[in-house]
Amino acid sequence: MKNTHSIKSKPDSEEAWENRELGASEAHVRKVSSRREKAVDETLGLTMISIRLQKDIINELKQLAHNAGIGYQPYIRQLLTQHVQGKKKRDGTFG
Repeated sequence: MKNTHSIKSKPDSEEAWENRELGASEAHVRKVSSRREKAVDETLGLTMISIRLQKDIINELKQLAHNAGIGYQPYIRQLLTQHVQGKKKRDGTFG
């Protein structure tokens, strides 16, 4: 039987994941194999890039990402996606 004494939300609910009651323990983290990492990247259509940004911008992005409850790289990915989608809508260039 699972120990859920510290989970205030309904166990296994989306709320428990969103509140980081589930899935946030470093005790259960491990690096995936490079083969699996490549498969995830391929499935999600992700490509590794390198970009140079000012340290101040990175620190601000990290703080905003922390406030949003996610890592700064996924946060940057969200910002870029939102910008591109908004630009396409404004310009009428869908697809």
